[in-house]
Amino acid sequence: MFNAKSKSETLGEKTSSSSSTSLIGAGTTLKGDITSNGDLRIDGTLVGNIICTAKVVIGANGVVEGDISGQQADIMGKVNGTIKVKDLLQLKSNCAVSGNLQSAKLQIEPSASFNGQCHMIQEDTRNANGKVAHESKKDIISQSPAIAMS
Repeated sequence: MFNAKSKSETLGEKTSSSSSTSLIGAGTTLKGDITSNGDLRIDGTLVGNIICTAKVVIGANGVVEGDISGQQADIMGKVNGTIKVKDLLQLKSNCAVSGNLQSAKLQIEPSASFNGQCHMIQEDTRNANGKVAHESKKDIISQSPAIAMS
């Protein structure tokens, strides 16, 4: 009465516009790499790498033996590998990470365990030719008026 669209048209719109979340459940072990365009949650065990264009969540019982690459990540379980995140990386309480971290923003809770190196990155800046121009750490430091260079 109020909606001229049929149920099938509405269902089709919801399916195409909603983002999907993939889940590896507790008690599941998966060997191999995962590539995903939607959010991904691991509550089981993954022996392999994750390449995701959205958010990656490793649950409290989740274990990843491999590298993680994504837009954002929340780590509550165990990870043995490099984590590269374009935006925010959160290491939550009681997580255990053994490997290097690379992210634009990093939040580590006091009871989280992290063993590795951390590199803070900035978003890529593109010049007029469309090529990616990266600033070095030295350039960033020398641009700050509060830091005296010797």
